[in-house]
Amino acid sequence: MILESRTALISQLGDSCQSETSDQTLLFEYLVTFWNDSPCLGASQCMLNKVILHVAAKYLESDMSDCPRQFLILGMKASVWCQKHLLVTLESSDELQDENHSSLFFQLILDSLSFSSTTISLLTRSPFRGDKAVMLIVENFVVELLSFTKTIILEIKKIHSIASEVLKVAQVVLDAAIKLCRAYSQATKWDCYEINVDRNEGSKDDKMMDYCSHIISITVCTIENLYELGIFAASGGSLASVLNVSWKGVVSLLQLGKGVLAEKIVVGNIILTLVSLAIESLKCASQALSATLQETLAISEAKRTFLPIKFYLINAVRISSEFPCEAINIHKEITRCVLLISSLGIYFSKDTHLRAASEALVEFLEPTSFLLLHTLLNSAEIKPESKFLIMDWLFKDEIESDSIDLENNVNTAAKSTSLDSLFTVDSDAIPRTKTLMLGRVIVFLYLLKTSTVLREEMVLGISRKLECLLNILMHEEVYSSILGLQIPVLCGFGANPGVVWQSMLSSVLHALKTFIIVSSSLDPAWMEVETFLYENLFHPHFLCVEIVTELWGFIMRHAETDMVNCILNRLFLFLKMIASSEPALTPNSALRKMSRSICVLLTYAPVAIVDHVSTSILSDNSTFLSSVIYLALLMEGFPLDSLSDNIKSLATQKIVTAFYGFMETNSSELALNISPGSCSSSLPGLPVYALSSALRCCHIKNSDLIDEKKTLKVLKFMLSVIHGYKSAIDAVKDHYARLLGMTLDIISNMKHLFGSDEFAKVILELHTIFASGSADADSFLYQCKPSLASFMAGLSHMEIAEGEGSALCSAIWELYHVLLRERHWAFIHLAIASFGYFAARTSCTQLWRFVPHDAALSYNTDTGNETNEDRFMSELKGFLEKEVALNEVTPSEEQLSLLDKEGITLKKLSKLLNTIPQVSGSETMEMNAESCVNKKKRKLPDGICEGMELLQSGLKVMRNALCQADSVGLRDEISTQISCLEDVISRLMVLSDNV
Repeated sequence: MILESRTALISQLGDSCQSETSDQTLLFEYLVTFWNDSPCLGASQCMLNKVILHVAAKYLESDMSDCPRQFLILGMKASVWCQKHLLVTLESSDELQDENHSSLFFQLILDSLSFSSTTISLLTRSPFRGDKAVMLIVENFVVELLSFTKTIILEIKKIHSIASEVLKVAQVVLDAAIKLCRAYSQATKWDCYEINVDRNEGSKDDKMMDYCSHIISITVCTIENLYELGIFAASGGSLASVLNVSWKGVVSLLQLGKGVLAEKIVVGNIILTLVSLAIESLKCASQALSATLQETLAISEAKRTFLPIKFYLINAVRISSEFPCEAINIHKEITRCVLLISSLGIYFSKDTHLRAASEALVEFLEPTSFLLLHTLLNSAEIKPESKFLIMDWLFKDEIESDSIDLENNVNTAAKSTSLDSLFTVDSDAIPRTKTLMLGRVIVFLYLLKTSTVLREEMVLGISRKLECLLNILMHEEVYSSILGLQIPVLCGFGANPGVVWQSMLSSVLHALKTFIIVSSSLDPAWMEVETFLYENLFHPHFLCVEIVTELWGFIMRHAETDMVNCILNRLFLFLKMIASSEPALTPNSALRKMSRSICVLLTYAPVAIVDHVSTSILSDNSTFLSSVIYLALLMEGFPLDSLSDNIKSLATQKIVTAFYGFMETNSSELALNISPGSCSSSLPGLPVYALSSALRCCHIKNSDLIDEKKTLKVLKFMLSVIHGYKSAIDAVKDHYARLLGMTLDIISNMKHLFGSDEFAKVILELHTIFASGSADADSFLYQCKPSLASFMAGLSHMEIAEGEGSALCSAIWELYHVLLRERHWAFIHLAIASFGYFAARTSCTQLWRFVPHDAALSYNTDTGNETNEDRFMSELKGFLEKEVALNEVTPSEEQLSLLDKEGITLKKLSKLLNTIPQVSGSETMEMNAESCVNKKKRKLPDGICEGMELLQSGLKVMRNALCQADSVGLRDEISTQISCLEDVISRLMVLSDNV
């Protein structure tokens, strides 16, 4: 009865009370006094409190400036009572069964939230500064209101009958609290407060200090409640509106007086939570997309799946940009998130039906994730030392390799990186693991491409990590992706950027070229870049060499003339330091590598510079050193086509004339002064090497060679070379074999010689040395077989009389048998190409006679023991039809697996070459012929000479045995090491001759 009486009294007071202030104040004192805090949960109590709020709300809508204390106390009482009794009600099944009570109580909850939100809105429109007591009431009101709002959202599933209405009102409350904090903060002088706090002094205006502390307390409380609600709303359900309001509120409030709030709130934890939510959502989205059975996935659907992730990342970026010093403390988790997104872009690009997901990720998520990393690396508030530590941690030089047996795992490309393995990588393990290595490459490319907007210290830091990029590219999985994959790349700027697909190699080169342009204007960074390019000209991994060479070419193409001349002068200085006669003929020698690099760079240089080099270098072969350089440059493809017409004509005429002159003097009797380590004033056979090299690079046309009176003598010269090879001692047979190969190349380009009587003699003589079956032929002539394959292909242009009694036809059969029996993969390719060209154009009808029963392509690929002629014909047919095969840009898993295996082999080879001691050019050569001639001879101890002879004999035996080996993999691995040993022994022999 008491509750009903009070309810009626409050209703009467509300209806009869006048608008005077005294009456309003008295009324609200009654309202506060009559508010029932009793633990009784009856419907009558709910009705009383509901009437109190209803009456208070009538006056609240008009004005609360004269009695704010009573409004705030009433709102606080309502929040406390509703929160307490909500928890009790949810635990009491009896109360829930009382429909009348439940209806009244739930309506009271809505009324309480509405009343409090209106109260906050009025405080926001009319900020006031009262005494400490009033400010304390305001704080308590906000604290209890936010606590109640949080509780009711956390329990939203248990009050599903009013869930939608509660969420709407709760969202209004949260938004009002955020606006209140913002309005109070904007009306406060934070600078004065921070100065007094830093000095630890009292302020002249103590009220101002109290008011600032009051606002800080309210703001911190609001942020903490919004933060907890944001985490809860991220768990799922229909709380998108709460998720949006809570996190946006956290971000906007942290931007108010950030210097003060950073001391009260652990901002790093908030950023870490957002990043963790992004990673968890990314995992769920990736699993959902990977599990889809659709053949084609729409980009719009993929973007919709990634939308929550971008929301978390955007908010993390906003907070990190305001608090970079706090964000730097969690850089490991931030970079893990960035690496995951970049790695997933590569992962999705490997699957055809997930290409849309890859495009959406690159266009929708990657820019935001990169921006998050950018806030750390480009902030003016973070010390350069801290940025360099992040770079060192993210791009570590040495990466641990996981134990994967690629030799026994055919499907390596699919198994090396799985979706689950990406997300199981701990942030502390990132520098050591290879799982996120592809993502690391993408992040590095981003830093290179955005170096235009990075600070100078970051550009310098990136320039010091270029070597690390090459080390990563050498990894087998990265290597296979660089050569085999196309990835989506975001191109263009503005409102509508587009995504294009391009090879990873193109992306790497484009990013590096961009960085070269940026670093060229910064002296410290450019010195690092230039040193990096010089040091990696001889990188043991071919992909790294190609990349470095391409970068040098870019510089040659776009740099100023003075810089180009400076670079070429340095390179030719290096070339002169390492020039010597023996390495000039060794394909992998330092001289040949340097010459190749120079020739490639000259293809990018202006015509005037190439003309100058040709005039000063190629035109001067008067000394031993100039002859060596001349030969090395021509053998590595000096770009004659890049010369001006007049200079090119003179250079071509010189090469052809020198060859014919050398041939005429040596066509009857080959009398060359060839001996290991000789210091003759010119290289033996240089004109032959020069013409052969120019023809191989297609720099000289066949029409330039035609001279009816002279070209017929080429065949006599060829016979002289063959006879010289037969009669030569072992010490110089290698030189004759090389000269033989070069001559075969020249004749292959003289189609008008095919069919002559002398030509038939040449074929018969070649048969005597190549088809003899001796170990000597396999050892010394092994290097000539590529040239022999080219020569044999040209036989399709001559008439061949078939028949059992034809010695010429029999010789051609057996020469093709020699080529097609070779089981090295490179020789197999050359042999089948030669025979395919011959078979498609020859008039011979008995083609089966050209194929031996034990041809390499006839063997079973699994065991290598069984032969089948049908298998050879199938392989030949496939080779001939390769030009009309499907031009598929997406590699298969088998192709990626093969590239993985090739990458492992190349990495092993690179490590091996790095361990071989290199002798500097200054220790192995003399700079001119005169110093070599005048060098006083001294006899070496017998033991050293005897040891070198044993080494030579041992290498010869190993070469002969290796030629008979059936295992292609074993032959490749050992042949490389033997070549390295031969190079070292050759240098030792040169030293012995100069001692």
